[in-house]
Amino acid sequence: MAITKLPKNAIADDAIDASKIEDGTIQNQEISGTLPETKLATGTIENAKLSNSTITINGTSISLGGSSSVGVDVNWQSVITADGSTTTTGVAGNGYFIDTTSNTHTLNLPASATLGDQIAIKDYAGTFASNNLTIGRNGHNIQGVANDSLISTDRASLLLVYVDSTKGWIYAEESNVADLQGPSFTSATGGTITTSGDFKIHTFTGDGCFVVSQIGNSPVVPTGGPVNVDYLTVAGGGGGGLGQGGGGGAGGYRTTFPSPSCNAGSFPITATTFPITVGAGGAGSDANPEKGTNGSNSIFSSITSTGGGGGGSAGNDAGAAGGSGGGAGETGTGGSGNTPPTSPSQGNAGGPSNCGAGGGGGGASASGSSNSSQTGGAGGSGAPNQINGSNVTYAGGGGGGGQHPSPGGSGGSGGGGTGGVGGGPSRSAGTPGTINTGGGGGSGCTATPGAPDGGNGGSGIVIIRYKFQ
Repeated sequence: MAITKLPKNAIADDAIDASKIEDGTIQNQEISGTLPETKLATGTIENAKLSNSTITINGTSISLGGSSSVGVDVNWQSVITADGSTTTTGVAGNGYFIDTTSNTHTLNLPASATLGDQIAIKDYAGTFASNNLTIGRNGHNIQGVANDSLISTDRASLLLVYVDSTKGWIYAEESNVADLQGPSFTSATGGTITTSGDFKIHTFTGDGCFVVSQIGNSPVVPTGGPVNVDYLTVAGGGGGGLGQGGGGGAGGYRTTFPSPSCNAGSFPITATTFPITVGAGGAGSDANPEKGTNGSNSIFSSITSTGGGGGGSAGNDAGAAGGSGGGAGETGTGGSGNTPPTSPSQGNAGGPSNCGAGGGGGGASASGSSNSSQTGGAGGSGAPNQINGSNVTYAGGGGGGGQHPSPGGSGGSGGGGTGGVGGGPSRSAGTPGTINTGGGGGSGCTATPGAPDGGNGGSGIVIIRYKFQ
């Protein structure tokens, strides 16, 4: 018959040791309170005599009295050998040894994630520098940025933890890690978009916005794109004068192209919206003694190209200052160029009058001229530029009006209008500057009351170029 109750002094101290108790004999409910160590012969009860002799930590059974290292909750997987054609999609809680001895590899993060999810990665063979590992973001941010990560240092060890939709996966532990982001390039919208090789070109022929959604990450990631762009901004050309007036000055011409480092850009940008203003051409004079009006400014970010100066008229002789200056009318002086001053210069001065004929408007590459005869002065030459992939000349000055019966001056290359005959029965109107070149209007005169006399200046243009792949 089993003994279920024992008097207090029924068993002497140290009378029972582990060998005298059959396994499973004593149950929990048969012991009241605690059993002091002095009641046990050896001071302990063997683990084998207990119904629960092990504990489980992170899925691993550990015997009582045993030892184990408790660390990050990661279930390490078998080594993945990169073959260049397959990718791995990670599972939260797993760790991955990746061997890139022969090829690169891509490990995509889980498509869905919750707070605290973890992915661990280890460079198995120490070859991430020669054959990189790409961590695909799979729709989530990594370190708060919508870019994949490029791991390109040998012996790299990583632990990524998912936080939230803003930061996405962050690096909670890093060892031997240099580049955490894959290459990225500038991405933007606005204007008319074309491409030339590895470069994207945004052309604005009217007001708009250059909207940058992402910038490149070079030199942080050497294979990424630059954070800079190149630009060309040309303002509206000035209007031509009246009679033996001066040609309109070309719109201010400012550019970074060609830029250093293989034309990869030299003007820094950020991921934001840049309003673009394209300057209109100035109106040609149609009433004595009015000058032609100045063109309007073109603007990109902190870059302002100033409108070209209007050409002087027969009764209002001086040409107006501007990006390039307007030519003089009849007996005056040409307007100053590069006003306000920029470096490099955005334009040149208008030409003086001579022999009663008007001077040519200034251009981006040369000042307006005057002739030794009664022929109007030629407009200053514009500047060629290949920012859009073609060789186009911009910002030529307008030609001055000729003294009867001599013809007007020729317009400068780059859209400058030709001057007309300024008086007498053969008088003629000046030719407008070419639109979207910033060319100055030619000076001239018509026999029809109220008809335009000086040619209008050509409108400006803004072009932005950057490396996109």
